[in-house]
Amino acid sequence: MPQQSWQERRANGRARRERTPRAAQEAIGDVDRDPIELLRTSSKGRVDALIPLRYGRMLVSPFTFYRGSAILQAHDLAGTPDSGIAIQICGDCHLSNFGGFATPERALIFDLNDFDETAPGPWEWDLKRLVASFTIAGRHLGHGDLAADEFAFVAARSYQTHLREYAEMSVLDLWYERITFDRMYQAVQSEDARRRIKRGIERASRRTHETMLPKLADRTGDTWRIRDAPPAVFHIHGKSTLIDKNDGWMTLKASREDALATLVRDYVATLTPERARLLSQFSLQDVAFKVVGVGSVGTRCLILLLTDHHDKPLFLQMKEASTSVVARFTKHAKHADDIKHDGHRVVHGQRLMQAATDPFLGWATGPLGRTLYIRQLRDMKISAELDTFSDDVFREYAVLCGWALARAHAKSGGCAPEISGYLGNSDRMADVLVRYGRAYADQVEKDYEVFRVACRDGKLESRSDADIAAEFAP
Repeated sequence: MPQQSWQERRANGRARRERTPRAAQEAIGDVDRDPIELLRTSSKGRVDALIPLRYGRMLVSPFTFYRGSAILQAHDLAGTPDSGIAIQICGDCHLSNFGGFATPERALIFDLNDFDETAPGPWEWDLKRLVASFTIAGRHLGHGDLAADEFAFVAARSYQTHLREYAEMSVLDLWYERITFDRMYQAVQSEDARRRIKRGIERASRRTHETMLPKLADRTGDTWRIRDAPPAVFHIHGKSTLIDKNDGWMTLKASREDALATLVRDYVATLTPERARLLSQFSLQDVAFKVVGVGSVGTRCLILLLTDHHDKPLFLQMKEASTSVVARFTKHAKHADDIKHDGHRVVHGQRLMQAATDPFLGWATGPLGRTLYIRQLRDMKISAELDTFSDDVFREYAVLCGWALARAHAKSGGCAPEISGYLGNSDRMADVLVRYGRAYADQVEKDYEVFRVACRDGKLESRSDADIAAEFAP
């Protein structure tokens, strides 16, 4: 059967406007819900002592609240129209989920970072979460409503422009496409943005496993031990632990060594043979619990310190993967490959969407059946310092994020012509998304106020990092 040309496929996408006019995408969905109950739902199964820290980090600003409440927007988007084009999506595509990291060949690229919520779903969900994040961050970092709307418009328009380019690209060219820092440098217009890219390259080159070692661990005789720094890092069975004694991970009948050995063996089986061979040349030195991010606080996350025969380090992160918020609320979430393991789901989505993936990316089943995914810890990873951005740099960053999302969607779904046809060439869809971002930012501010009052009145317990750290001060 002959394949359709990209022009025919683009026309098919344009025809979908009859079913779902672009103007219908302005709807923010069913927001007649209790945000507190949804947040409690998303906290189930987490480490009890860390749930207040999750809320404490979300309490910092409406933007940190937005970062930590992906479940709310997924719930709301489930009640909105979409074009009917489902692809592998990120599921938590806010502007802080982009950054720089090294490819296996040690080239520095800009891409999406985290895929905890990835699943098949409407492409619009990612784009709307990105656009709204620019509106919210722009407002609450002091840039004003007009500038925030402009940032949202630029992100949406960049996505549209680059997706049109990817619609005309061959399958292999698209698969090999990468947004390198050299390309970023050529793409940005302002000198400030170019200086930041140069500085980012320098910062990334210093963020290696070797430079992390003295910051995270101490030498004890012939071995290395990860340094406790609660609440961020602590040993599960140590004096600084924040794991309750009744937690399942504290009351395992099998020995800790046996449980860890089983977990690692399960993980290694998901690697390619040559990467499993590479990993076999490292010896485990220590394991500790790590608290990460905003929305992930309270999920089980371990860092493993390994060394080779030269005493050179490798840090791995084993992070719990639970049910995706996309899977909770969209009819598209069933994987064609019938993936049932949430760690495998994360790895599958990451490999589909990223231009290059961590060579140590894999998955495993941990104690008590908790599903985990594994990758390197912070290897040459850098992220944007949003609170230092001028309006010009924010606009440049919006272009880059829209570009990176377009590349990820084009690669993961193979539907760039259809999506591009639906978007069209004019500003109409970008204008619709600006209105969506503005309305949804208003809703986030309302939800944040409900959340703030719940924390103040004791309906939810919130604690800051400083509060918890003070308990362990000498």
